[in-house]
Amino acid sequence: MIRLFFPFFIVCALAVAIPASMILLSYFVGPRKYSPIKMQPYESGVPTTVPVVRGRLSVKFFLVAMLFLIFDIEVVFLFPWASVFRSLGSVGLIEMGLFLLVLIVGLVYAMRKGAFEWE
Repeated sequence: MIRLFFPFFIVCALAVAIPASMILLSYFVGPRKYSPIKMQPYESGVPTTVPVVRGRLSVKFFLVAMLFLIFDIEVVFLFPWASVFRSLGSVGLIEMGLFLLVLIVGLVYAMRKGAFEWE
């Protein structure tokens, strides 16, 4: 019974060993020149002690990001379909055509509503 799970245990051991070895290697090999400036917290290259002066982000930014995620995740469904395309036959082709039609209708709707226009 344990022979069946041996590959699983190997993958689990590698999943723990590789990141742990990278962290340890960077700790032992990496530079260690600490200074008060380097130890200050920052986010995206800007110190967190500096107030944010650029204001609020537009809702359009988040809308485009969400639309990208939605269409990106839906396109991921094309890969399994493409791998079994021949075995599905014409029924699978029609179903994928309907799926793509729904995607295209959603994309056209978003474009007509002006979701992709920057101001």
